[in-house]
Amino acid sequence: MADDDQEEGAEAVAPKGKRKLIIMGGATALVLLLAGGGWFFFMRGPAKEVQAVAPPPKPPVFLDVPEVLVNLSNAPGERVQYLKVRVVLEVKDQPLSAQIAPTMPRVTDLFQTYLRELRPADLNGSVGLFRLKEELTRRVNAAISPNQVNAVLFKEIVIQ
Repeated sequence: MADDDQEEGAEAVAPKGKRKLIIMGGATALVLLLAGGGWFFFMRGPAKEVQAVAPPPKPPVFLDVPEVLVNLSNAPGERVQYLKVRVVLEVKDQPLSAQIAPTMPRVTDLFQTYLRELRPADLNGSVGLFRLKEELTRRVNAAISPNQVNAVLFKEIVIQ
């Protein structure tokens, strides 16, 4: 019987020993994970950020459009008024300017055709000039497609 008690005691001790071993292994793994996490966040030093240095932006290129002088559309019997406009096209770079230069007669023709249809009331105030600028930009981009200009800039506007 004593042998039976010893066998039961050995069997009872064995599961407790396995349980202790598992707990100790888990505690060791937890300590290692915490130590690794602490080193990762606190001890490895500041993160080295690699910032891509963008090249400085290229200055835009300006392309002169020949001066345009047109008479404005008036009702019969009204005094004839004239519009004189000098504009510059803002393009991204010099090669684009060289591609647009051969189409300058088409651009001038579009300006002449559009400006002749304007009435003096269409050019009143800054809103009228803004609309004119937007319309001229749209027409230039249509004429030089697939190339694009950034903006049409006024050098001179005279209504007489």
